[in-house]
Amino acid sequence: MNRNDQQAYDRGTSLYSPDGRIYQVEYAREAVKRGAPSVGVRTENGVVLAAQSRAGSSLMVQESIEKLHKIDDHVGAASAGHVADARKLVDFARREAQTNRLRYDEPIGIETLTKEVTDLIQENTQRGGTRPYGAALLVGGIDSTGPRLFGTDPSGTPHEWKAVAIGGGRETIQGHLEEEYRGDLDLDAGVDLAVNALLSELEDVDATGLSVAVVSEDGYHDYTVDEIDAHLDTQTDATEDE
Repeated sequence: MNRNDQQAYDRGTSLYSPDGRIYQVEYAREAVKRGAPSVGVRTENGVVLAAQSRAGSSLMVQESIEKLHKIDDHVGAASAGHVADARKLVDFARREAQTNRLRYDEPIGIETLTKEVTDLIQENTQRGGTRPYGAALLVGGIDSTGPRLFGTDPSGTPHEWKAVAIGGGRETIQGHLEEEYRGDLDLDAGVDLAVNALLSELEDVDATGLSVAVVSEDGYHDYTVDEIDAHLDTQTDATEDE
């Protein structure tokens, strides 16, 4: 394949290369890898979402960095990749959740919501005049089947997880999750695991540089800086005891 042929496949958002690849989807995955990491952990009584809130400047207002998003009272999302792309997907998910409540008078299922989002993502891989979303989401919450956690990627593929990381440093963080995850975790232990997994990759991060939220039977709850700091202190004490 000469360079001109290669460029044709690079520019085509819906063209397969001769070896069966869609380059624009792969480039979108690279955009996700360059984003700040996010983590999801499913526990016995809810789902934990955590992320690094990375400010590009000391003058940036930390609270304006949105990595965790409330979709509905029973479901939230964490993002990695291009912020604007993630925001569009979050807004779509919120509309779908509210539409389901108006139409059926009940909260939308977590799997149903995830597949609505991934259907939208997948459409942008097979139509001309668009590009794949350069963002990935973790969608977690509680429905009639219990706590559920799903991940999406720029190809539009949904997967269900017990614990998962997306964004920069995913390999290190995912490795920590695989080593430390237990099926009997409660919410507090899930928060400790999520925070500790992020710290396995990040350096010099304090409570203001992290975002944490939990979704339980009580609804969606964003942790305050003080609450996150308490979990960081727990990790520090545990390290000192060792």
